Amino acid sequence: MCGRLLTYKCVKNVCHCTLLASVLAVSLLYADADLNEASVVSSLEQTYGPRAGLRAKAWFNIVRDAQDQTTTEKITTVNNFFNLFNFVDDIKLWGVSNYWATPLEFIGANGGDCEDFSIAKYFTLLQLGVPDDKMRITMVKATSVNQYHMVLAYYETPGSIPLILDNLDPQIKPATQRPDLIPVYSFNGKQLWLNKEKGRGVLAGSATRLEKWNDLKYRLGADRMRKPKLVME
Repeated sequence: MCGRLLTYKCVKNVCHCTLLASVLAVSLLYADADLNEASVVSSLEQTYGPRAGLRAKAWFNIVRDAQDQTTTEKITTVNNFFNLFNFVDDIKLWGVSNYWATPLEFIGANGGDCEDFSIAKYFTLLQLGVPDDKMRITMVKATSVNQYHMVLAYYETPGSIPLILDNLDPQIKPATQRPDLIPVYSFNGKQLWLNKEKGRGVLAGSATRLEKWNDLKYRLGADRMRKPKLVME
C-alpha cells in the first residue's frame, strides 16, 4: 500500500470503502482476541518459529511494565519497540497488494508495511489505557519519499498539535515539525475524517460493519494468524 502512488480523489474514494473497513471499531480488538500469554506465545512459535515467541514475550513484558508509565512514556516505549521491526511491502511479505496484518501477525512475521506499524502501535496503546479519542491512524502523503504513507497521531487535547509516531522517522515529533507529511484522511475506532491541508479534518463517517473489518476481526485470535509468503528470519 505505502509504495503505491494514488491521487487524492482515489484515496478519498478508497477510504469510504475497502481501506477503512479493516480498522473501524478497533477499540473492540482485545475484547475479542485471546491474549492469554502462554497461548499466544505458543501459537506464534508454532506458526512463525521460536523467535516469534520471543518477540511476543517482549511485547507482553512491555504491556506489563508500561502500565504505570505516563502517557508520554507509553507512547515512546511503544513507538521504539515496534520501530525495531522490519519494513517490507505487502506483496513481498503476504503475496497480496494490500493486506492489513493484525498486531499478532505483525509480531509473528517480524515486519510489515506502514499500516502494520501504525495499527500495532495503536492497538498496543489502547491496551495500555490510552483513550481511543486521543489517537488517529492517519494516511498522509510523505513528500520525502513521494509516496502515500501511514502514521499514528496522538492528540493530548482535541485542539492540540498531534505527536506523530512514524516508522520513517523514529523520533516522535509534533506535526508542525513534520512538513514532509501531508494529511489525507484519518480514523480511530469510532470515526473517519477527511483531512484538509490544515486542521483536524472533516468528519466523514462512523464505525460500521464492513467486509474488510469483519475479515480483520475474524483474524484477531491467535488461532487464525496467516503465514507470510516471505520468511523474515
